Amino acid sequence: MGEMTLVWRHLPRPLCLVTSTLRILEMRPFLSCASWTSVTKLGLHTRPRMPPCDFTPEKYQSLGYNRVLEIHKEHLSPVVTALFQKPLLLHQGHMEWLFDAEGNRYLDFFSGIVTVSVGHCHPTVNAAAQKQLGRLWHTSAVFFHAPIHEYAEKLAALLPEPLKVIFLVNSGSEANDLAMLMARAHSNNIDIISFSLPGFSLLSYSVDQELDPIFLLFLLCRGAYHGCSPYTLGLTNVGTYKMELPGGIGCQSTMCPDVFRGPWGGSHCRDSPVQTIRKCSCAPDCCQAKDQYIEQFKDTLSTSVANSIAGFFAEPIQGVNGVVQYPKGFLKEAFELVRARGGVCIADEVQTGFGRLGSHFWGFQTHDVLPDIVTMAKGIGNGFPMAAVVTTPEIAKSLAKCLQHFNTFGGSPLACAVGSAVLEVIKEENLQENSQEVGTYMLLKFAKLQDEFEIVGDVRGKGLMIGIEMVQDKTSRQPLPREEVNQIHEDCKNMGLLVGKGGIFAQTFRIAPPMCITKLEADFAVEVFRSALTQHMERRAK
Repeated sequence: MGEMTLVWRHLPRPLCLVTSTLRILEMRPFLSCASWTSVTKLGLHTRPRMPPCDFTPEKYQSLGYNRVLEIHKEHLSPVVTALFQKPLLLHQGHMEWLFDAEGNRYLDFFSGIVTVSVGHCHPTVNAAAQKQLGRLWHTSAVFFHAPIHEYAEKLAALLPEPLKVIFLVNSGSEANDLAMLMARAHSNNIDIISFSLPGFSLLSYSVDQELDPIFLLFLLCRGAYHGCSPYTLGLTNVGTYKMELPGGIGCQSTMCPDVFRGPWGGSHCRDSPVQTIRKCSCAPDCCQAKDQYIEQFKDTLSTSVANSIAGFFAEPIQGVNGVVQYPKGFLKEAFELVRARGGVCIADEVQTGFGRLGSHFWGFQTHDVLPDIVTMAKGIGNGFPMAAVVTTPEIAKSLAKCLQHFNTFGGSPLACAVGSAVLEVIKEENLQENSQEVGTYMLLKFAKLQDEFEIVGDVRGKGLMIGIEMVQDKTSRQPLPREEVNQIHEDCKNMGLLVGKGGIFAQTFRIAPPMCITKLEADFAVEVFRSALTQHMERRAK
């Protein structure tokens, strides 16, 4: 990305579209805000005009960009995690907006990896944190304090019986670690199952059935993400997060029931306003794809684990894997099979919980199931390091019998004050309802891009958790090459829109904005994405 020119103009009225070869920042004092329109050096295309913002960021006065790069190289992890060719140096956030060190404004549609639930620096959450900061930060579990009891009562009220015992920790990986330990302590078994595709059983295939080569690739390498700690790496089955050293003892994998890229899928499978482009002859109340994936799950239980198991982990919708949705009814049958083997069922709500899916507060509710253990993080604290495991009194007692579980920082007064404020904002500002309304509106608009662009293979999701999977063409469904996906990603950023990426080939754009976004901002995001795709197709044509 080349150098940017910043031009400040006082405009008498807002413009609908701006055309330029430079990136222009326009300040409109009459709106009492800094309002930017982004135009890149990629050509003389008209770009969608960024919606207004009622917030002016402070002037950045810290480390220079080159000094940041030097310090990062010398003192921080060498693992490359930053997005974009020139990583953004962010300075300030306000609700759905982010500002970099150069003063550029971005619409955040990835929420710090699906973490900022109610908005960056939400004033209600900020006020609660500041008040608690002046009163008491930390005690550890050896003393009582009111914030943890107030928060526990509020959180428990949002979960169905008998999920009423809460363990507070600090991250999603830590929560899933503890859930694994609970499952094994309660069942006295070791094997835990999660979604992956390390291999494929052909037992359910007749000799005249053929497998597409891309399915075979899918079957060999696609799976779930439940954390990056030494314990949870056994559950995580996305190749980027696997390592050659041994770990994750007792973790087994089963086929991910992906109805777009997997061997089975049709036009009625998903609990979503948008279905796959694949066709099927299923009746509305019958899903052959679900039945086939259940057969694979049964095969895992018959061949890969002991007769009695500890449990089964599942995200209601897979996040890191590219917002993958399962066939309706799959989790319900899988839970029944797991319990028949003595195992417990764990719902990983780290990304799907707290109203993000719109129709329900928890993702597991969209599958009409009741887990034995629920893990949650990310949106629980709106970016504050906070997580929880919620389970039944019976399972909690099983853990207590074999371990005096203790967590130094989990459930601190500060964390609980933040957590209570987040729950208050979700309720008072109707953010679950907003996720349903704006999310469905945006999902249907993104779905129209499938008809416009051959490289948009699948649009899926629910509420404000949306995936757009890029392909070379709809017939083969082979992933769009990574360098092409990266260029589209850069183009979106250059126009002021930040989205994530996921999937085993990093071929799926992940869209999960703070739950406070508006339809105007959703329109802007769709138009930016359309413009980026148009630019990409023009590059392809050349």
